[in-house]
Amino acid sequence: MSLNDPQWGKRGNSGGPPDLDEIWRNVNRRMNALFGRKSGDEGGNGGGPPRRGMALGGAGLLVALVLLVWLASGFYIVDEGRRGVVTRFGKYTETTSPGPRWHLPYPVEAVELVDFSQVKTVEIGYRNSTANKNAKEATMLTEDENIIDIQFAVQYKLSETPNSAEQYVFNNRKPDEMVKFVAESAIREIVGKAKMDFALYEGREQIAQQTRDLMQKSMDRYKTGVYIQKVTLQSVQPPDKVQAAFDDAVKAGQDRVRLVNEGQAYANDVIPRARGTASRLMEEANGYNTEVTQRAEGDASRFKSILTEYARAPGVTRDRLYLDMMQSVLTNSSKVLIDQKTGANLLQLPLDKLLQQSAASAGTAEPSSAPRTTVAPAPEPAVPIDPARAREGLRNRER
Repeated sequence: MSLNDPQWGKRGNSGGPPDLDEIWRNVNRRMNALFGRKSGDEGGNGGGPPRRGMALGGAGLLVALVLLVWLASGFYIVDEGRRGVVTRFGKYTETTSPGPRWHLPYPVEAVELVDFSQVKTVEIGYRNSTANKNAKEATMLTEDENIIDIQFAVQYKLSETPNSAEQYVFNNRKPDEMVKFVAESAIREIVGKAKMDFALYEGREQIAQQTRDLMQKSMDRYKTGVYIQKVTLQSVQPPDKVQAAFDDAVKAGQDRVRLVNEGQAYANDVIPRARGTASRLMEEANGYNTEVTQRAEGDASRFKSILTEYARAPGVTRDRLYLDMMQSVLTNSSKVLIDQKTGANLLQLPLDKLLQQSAASAGTAEPSSAPRTTVAPAPEPAVPIDPARAREGLRNRER
């Protein structure tokens, strides 16, 4: 039934909107012109309905074109460093590698591209800057019941395992939030087993590494397909309210360490020196002991040998001892005793002084052709020495 029928009111060419038949004819005419076909009407008049074959042919071409466009929409390209996760009616089908790919178009299949090369960062305890601190996330309790504030960042990306893309798409609702929650739980567990001084100073790298390992174990257990690349501690310090008291405690600890080091250095300087002095004294004492012992043993041996000789020839031995003693006594004397067999008095001459005066006068005197004769002063008479008394004194001294 046409809109131009009498019961609908004949519009003709009154300038109203075209009827449905005319719209259909225009669509068919354009499709035929697009594919190189000629248009025509039944009976040769332009106002009749289109032929049935032409209408079906145009509809088929339209359907084929729509189907072709629908199939072409399934082509996609996976860039390098990415993977394509294909789902069919929401169920996982396959993971595609980089390159041009095709899947059944929507709504049969869909593809989601995930980036394996991008490294993401999650900040915990602060936002964008360490000055913008989040106290709820940063405050933690140590093993010795002290409170510290830790601000750290976690860098992560997708794992390179075969099923990591599937796990990342289907087991993660919000990856950043999951990483943040796991990081908070892991670092609180690690810090809760450490002392405050260890967490503040020498244990920062160790805490970061242990937190990273514990986070990775949790991610693998949850099958998230996430690889924790690095955990970096940005700031580790006590709370702001006790910062001044903590600084005083730290300063006192540093002074204690400094004084201990100074005392240790002084001990390292004094103790070796005292030990060296003690060792030297011990060596000197041992040497003196050896010297005295050997001298005493030598004197005893010599006395035994003299005693043996004295028993054989007492007179000769006494004379020999007397002569040895006089030689040892007179060796260090500066005077010379002259004994004249003619029976004259024993004279004591200061020959050393006379020699010194002669040398001094010879050095200061002017040279002359005639030699000068130096007259020495007359020597004083010496007291005669009784040999028997001298020998008796020697024997008394040896006793």
